[in-house]
Amino acid sequence: MPSSEKRAHNFAHDVHEVAKLIPKGRVTSYGAIAKYLGKGVTARMVGWAMHNCPKGVPAHRVVNSKGILTGKSHFSGPNTMQSLLEKEGHLISGDRIVNFADIFWDPATELP
Repeated sequence: MPSSEKRAHNFAHDVHEVAKLIPKGRVTSYGAIAKYLGKGVTARMVGWAMHNCPKGVPAHRVVNSKGILTGKSHFSGPNTMQSLLEKEGHLISGDRIVNFADIFWDPATELP
């Protein structure tokens, strides 16, 4: 594997590992994961890494900085992301998580 592919693979793995730590009932943003992972990492890069999450990664808990379900098109159906969030007790209105600020999980403050 060329070094650039290996770096991309390791980055995606790191993103997925952070996403696995999001507690049930909480959500985070692409940008918050980017900030946690460090300098030079952007929300867009995290979004790309989230495209093909392995089984067991709660990708539905990662949304944009306003609580909008921007990644919903990457799930098996158009309502899958919303359905998974609603099963965890979240209220969704207009593709946006109601009370997003109250349930936001920031890995920079929650993780060592």
